[in-house]
Amino acid sequence: MAKNGELREFLRTRRARVKPEDVGIVTGGQRRVPGLRREEVAMLAGVSLDYYARLEQGRRQLQPSDQVLDAIARALRLVEVERLYLHNLVRSTVAAPKPDDLRVTAPDAGMRLMLDSLRTPAIIIDVRGDVHAMNRMGRALLVGLEPMPSTAASHPRWLFLQPSTRDLFTDWEMIARVSVGVLREAAGRYPRDKELHALIGELSVASPEFRSWWAEHDVDTRCRGPKRFHHPVVGEIVMHVEAMQLQDGELWLYAYAVEPGSHSAEAIRLLGTWAATQDAEETTDQARVPRSTLHTPGE
Repeated sequence: MAKNGELREFLRTRRARVKPEDVGIVTGGQRRVPGLRREEVAMLAGVSLDYYARLEQGRRQLQPSDQVLDAIARALRLVEVERLYLHNLVRSTVAAPKPDDLRVTAPDAGMRLMLDSLRTPAIIIDVRGDVHAMNRMGRALLVGLEPMPSTAASHPRWLFLQPSTRDLFTDWEMIARVSVGVLREAAGRYPRDKELHALIGELSVASPEFRSWWAEHDVDTRCRGPKRFHHPVVGEIVMHVEAMQLQDGELWLYAYAVEPGSHSAEAIRLLGTWAATQDAEETTDQARVPRSTLHTPGE
């Protein structure tokens, strides 16, 4: 969809969810549309109906100020992440978009050392959802997800296209909806990133849920908080996830923790033992590979 279409649908869906009585508008009788009318948004924001209508249509001739956009955000009761998304979306519609794609610097040795030193599951991921690094516990918890350069390094693809994730995450739909919102927020900031928009297109074709939720135009960044798992090896786990920005903000560290002394803490201890055993078996298997099957440069 063209960017003016994205802006139109975002503003339309935000209007539809605001009840007139919630913003002090008294209505009488039946209303033909849910939520606010265009003229009501214009009145609340202090702009003309013509101006708001042209903005919602994504007219490139308009150059709304930050103050006008903030007034519209207040009228539509947008939360902070939605307000910022509106600013990014309008700027990409009415002005020349950024020429550069999203560029992410790979984690350096210090980051990887810090990641591997954590005793709880942790991963480093970018705003596209590409996993750049995982520690041993992260790989053990998030079964089937792998770090780059593996083809299984995309968190959104893993979440929507790997059936086992629906069993792994007790609240799969909630987590998947947040993932959609996170991708939409990233798409607003990087409207010309080819890899990001190719991913969105792929998931829209392959996943009916993704396609449906993407059409709702919800924006989100809430990746932190409690997460419930049904792990195939150790069973039920409740963990708290905390997200921390790294470098320039396009890389994030997600670290998982459990309440000390809880059932989940015991499950994670067992998971750590299992992960160590798996690593030891893998090392042993590699050591057993016959010398003749190994390639030596120059042979």
